[in-house]
Amino acid sequence: MLEVDLPRSFVIREQWHRVHNPIDEVKLALLGRVLRLRPGMTMLDLACGTGEMLCTWSREHGISGTGVDISTVFVEQARERAAELGVAESVNFVHGDAAGFVSAEPVDVAACIGATWIGDGLDGTVELLERSLRPGGLLLIGEPFWREDPPDEAAVRGSHAAKKDDFTDLPGLVASFGRLGWDLVEMVLADPDSWDRYTAAQWLTVRTWLDENPEDELAADFRAELDTAPLNYVRYQRRYLGWGVFALKKR
Repeated sequence: MLEVDLPRSFVIREQWHRVHNPIDEVKLALLGRVLRLRPGMTMLDLACGTGEMLCTWSREHGISGTGVDISTVFVEQARERAAELGVAESVNFVHGDAAGFVSAEPVDVAACIGATWIGDGLDGTVELLERSLRPGGLLLIGEPFWREDPPDEAAVRGSHAAKKDDFTDLPGLVASFGRLGWDLVEMVLADPDSWDRYTAAQWLTVRTWLDENPEDELAADFRAELDTAPLNYVRYQRRYLGWGVFALKKR
C-alpha cells in the first residue's frame, strides 16, 4: 500500500482544475490532433493528475492506456472522469509514485507533462519514459522555460523558480532534446490566456476555501499566498515564464 500522497495544499488549490498545467482544454485537444493519434494506440501518462489528457484522447482518438499519480484524490477523480466520458474500459488509473514506474508492455506514447521532478529533472525523466516506449514511439514532455531573461532575483522568485538556472530559454530547451538524442517533432506552447486559466483560477478556489475553512491549519499559509500570488503572477510569471508540451522521437 502506497503511504505517500500529494500535499493537501496542492489538491485544494487545484481541486477544480481539469488540466493541471498551463495548457487549457482547447490546447490539450489541439495537442491530441497534431500528434496524429490513431485508434488502438497505447499510452502511459506519468503524474497524470485527474486524467483529463488520457480520458479525452481515449474518447476522441480511440487510444487506451494507463495513468499513474501519487494523489489518491486525483486518481479517484480520474476514474470518475473516465466513467463520465465512457472510456473506463479503455483507460486505467493507478495510485502510485510515478518515479520509477515502467509499463509492463511497451506503449506508443509515453508522457510526463509538467512533472519532470519524478526523474530528478529533464534528463532522468526522458530516460524513465524511454523505458516504457516502443521503438519509434512518441515521448511527451511538459516543461517550463524562460520567455524573457529574468532581470533580477525578484523576477526569478516571482516566477516560482528557486534560481535562474532552474530553467533555460526555449532554444536552450530544444537544444537539450537534441543533446539527449531526440528529435523535436511537435510542440504546443502555453500563452498568456492559458496561463491565466491555470493560475488565476486558483485564486478563486483558494479564497472560497478560506471563506469556508477559516480555522483550518492551512488557512494562514493560504491567506499569505493570496496576499502575494496575484501580484507576483502579473508582474513576473506571466511575462517571464513560458511553458510547453514537446513531442520527441528517438534519433
